[in-house]
Amino acid sequence: MSMRISLPHKEFVTLTILIPVFNERTTVSEVIRRVKAKELTLAKEIIVVDDGSTDGTTQVLNNLEDSSVRVLTHHKNQGKGAALRTGLAEATGDLILIQDADLEYDPEDWDKLLKPILSGKANVVYGSRFTGERKNMLLSHWIGNRFLSLLTNLLYSTTLSDMETCYKCFDARVVEPIHIKSNRFDFEPEITAKVLRQGYRIYEVPISYSGREVDEGKKISWRDGFGALKALIRFRFVRKL
Repeated sequence: MSMRISLPHKEFVTLTILIPVFNERTTVSEVIRRVKAKELTLAKEIIVVDDGSTDGTTQVLNNLEDSSVRVLTHHKNQGKGAALRTGLAEATGDLILIQDADLEYDPEDWDKLLKPILSGKANVVYGSRFTGERKNMLLSHWIGNRFLSLLTNLLYSTTLSDMETCYKCFDARVVEPIHIKSNRFDFEPEITAKVLRQGYRIYEVPISYSGREVDEGKKISWRDGFGALKALIRFRFVRKL
């Protein structure tokens, strides 16, 4: 894991924003509004993947009537990883950023994520919830996130503070050769493992965070931590990326 590589700097034109959605009827419109309203020097490609929603989210997305937002649909719920795999297959931007649809993450933080890549300092940037302003998360989630980040650091010789963060931004050339297999929240450790195994260093920046609780719609649970744990170990040693 000692090899470190960096892609040659290029001029970036388009940012693809991938928004996986499952049963977020009350928040998805506001998230899309904020995504569209965020001013950038880059063109925006907005791809929403409706992952088999059953709460009326599909109807909300159907009523957007907005040609600037591309909506892809899974007829059955498959998980966040599957939704992002679908979105990545359709992405055409020079840069790729993941945006959850639950209002926990604020698009106003995009500038922090993009700056290291646009300036040539990094090819991959993660937004850390543990170094910025935040509404504290549940203790069980805090412990799980910190443990998984520590394990990532031990297995992959890195120093991440927040491996599980949603806010991940990539030079598209980094993710092009990666084949995502995970269907659920184990997408986070898989993409992290495969980025690190290619030899890229991950640049972290502080972001704001407004965490939800289960009664507010939080979907990830402590059970998903076991899947993340297995993924970290599995993808450390598997040959094919």
